[in-house]
Amino acid sequence: FFSPLRTPISAMFRHSLRRLGAAHPQYPNLFKPLDLGAAGTLKNRVLMGSMHSGLEKGTIFGGSTDLTSMGKFFAARAEGGVGLMVTGGVAPNRQGWVSPFAAKMSNSSEAQSHEVVTGMVHDAAPDSKICMQILHSGRYGYHPLAVSASPVKSPIGWFTPKELSGAGGG
Repeated sequence: FFSPLRTPISAMFRHSLRRLGAAHPQYPNLFKPLDLGAAGTLKNRVLMGSMHSGLEKGTIFGGSTDLTSMGKFFAARAEGGVGLMVTGGVAPNRQGWVSPFAAKMSNSSEAQSHEVVTGMVHDAAPDSKICMQILHSGRYGYHPLAVSASPVKSPIGWFTPKELSGAGGG
């Protein structure tokens, strides 16, 4: 008997993926490997798109960030059979934050924090892959450090971004 309340999340995913594959023979390639060239081969074509899970935790003053909860979240999906997972958006710098102290990766300490996530995914299912969505918020940033191609405030924003120079600087 399959009960979502008594079944681990990874088993629910495996059950759902098997049922999907069996119920839809018009998708014969869904569970076949996909060669991505230099990026490797996906074990199947099941893709979990980017979601902002809100599982990033850390100090607001730039201390270490504990991403264990996010690692567990993606590891369960990997155990369930997902071939490729895309994390929620991570800014490349402070100017690209969606909001102050949002997820970013601009130094080695932040990169090391993310190794927890990739490590948990690969420990759970070595043949699953995970990639990070790099997200620069541009004029949609909810902070005064935002930069964009032009100094035009977003209709939903609070701040007018600083215009980027032609040299790529702020």
